[in-house]
Amino acid sequence: MLKIAFHPIYKHPLPEGHRFPMMKYELLPQQLLHEGTCSSENFFEPSFPEDRHILAAHDESYYNALKGLELKPSAARKIGFPLSNELVQRERIIADGTMQCCTFALSHGIAMNIAGGTHHAYSNRGEAFCMLNDQAIAARYLQKQGLAKKILIVDLDVHQGNGTAEIFKGDDSVFTFSMHGASNYPFKKEISDLDIPLEKGTNDGHYLSILKEILPKLIEKESPDFIFYLCGVDILESDKLGTLGMTLEGCFERDRYVLQTCKNLNIPMQCSMGGGYSPDIKIIVEAHANTFRLAQDIFF
Repeated sequence: MLKIAFHPIYKHPLPEGHRFPMMKYELLPQQLLHEGTCSSENFFEPSFPEDRHILAAHDESYYNALKGLELKPSAARKIGFPLSNELVQRERIIADGTMQCCTFALSHGIAMNIAGGTHHAYSNRGEAFCMLNDQAIAARYLQKQGLAKKILIVDLDVHQGNGTAEIFKGDDSVFTFSMHGASNYPFKKEISDLDIPLEKGTNDGHYLSILKEILPKLIEKESPDFIFYLCGVDILESDKLGTLGMTLEGCFERDRYVLQTCKNLNIPMQCSMGGGYSPDIKIIVEAHANTFRLAQDIFF
C-alpha cells in the first residue's frame, strides 16, 4: 500500500504574502481522496522525531537556537519569514514524516511526503523557507539504523539543492544530483556531486532527453540501495519562481520515468514534493497529484 505522510500542521498559515504556496498542502490530499487515487488508509500522521536524528544532519548550536527561537536576526531573515514555534514544529514533523516514509518504502518500494523537499537548509543555517533538511535527516537515519549504505538523492526541483550539497560534501556514501535552472535561486550555487544547470526556457524534449541520458548511467555507476526523489513542480513554464519551459505533460513524464526506473531496478524510494508556485493553484495541485497517481499505477 502507498503510504503518504500528512499532518494538519502542514497547513499552518504563514504571514500575509506567503500564504498562497501553503494552500496546496490542504488541497492536494483532498484531491487525491476525492478522485479515488487514495483512501484514508494511505495517509499516516507523523510526529516529532528524536533530536538525535535531526542532529545527525544539523549542527547542535543551530538546532537549539532554532527550537528556542533564538536565531540572530540576520540568520532569521535568510529563512524568509518570521520564526514561530508553530513553524519550527511544522519543520520537525515534516522531517519525521520523511523518516517514517523511508521505513514504509523499504517494505513497499515507495512512500511519499505531502510536504518536504526543504533542500535549502544547510547543516548550520536555514535559507529560502527551509529550516531543517528533511531528506538529509532521513538519509542519515537510514544509514545510522543500518537500513542503507549508499544513497542517491535525485533533486529535480527548479532550484539547486544547495543545503543538501553542503551537508553531504565530501561524503561518498551519499551522492547528490541536482538538475535545476541555471539562473534560478540560489544565485551562488554550492557544488553537488553532479549538477546539471539548465538554460532559461528549457522545454520538455530537451529536459527529458538529458534526464533519460543521465539517470540510468548514474544509478549503474553509484549502485544506490535507496533513492530520495525531490519532485518539485516549479519546473513548469507557468511557475512564477522558475525559469524553465516545461508543460504538465512533460512534468508527468519526468515523474513517470524516475518512478518507473526505480521500480524496474527494485530500488526503494522516498518522494518529497518540493516547490510549486504557478499563479493558478489548480495547476500546482494537478502537477503534484500526478506524482501520486503514478506511484499508485507503477508500484501498486
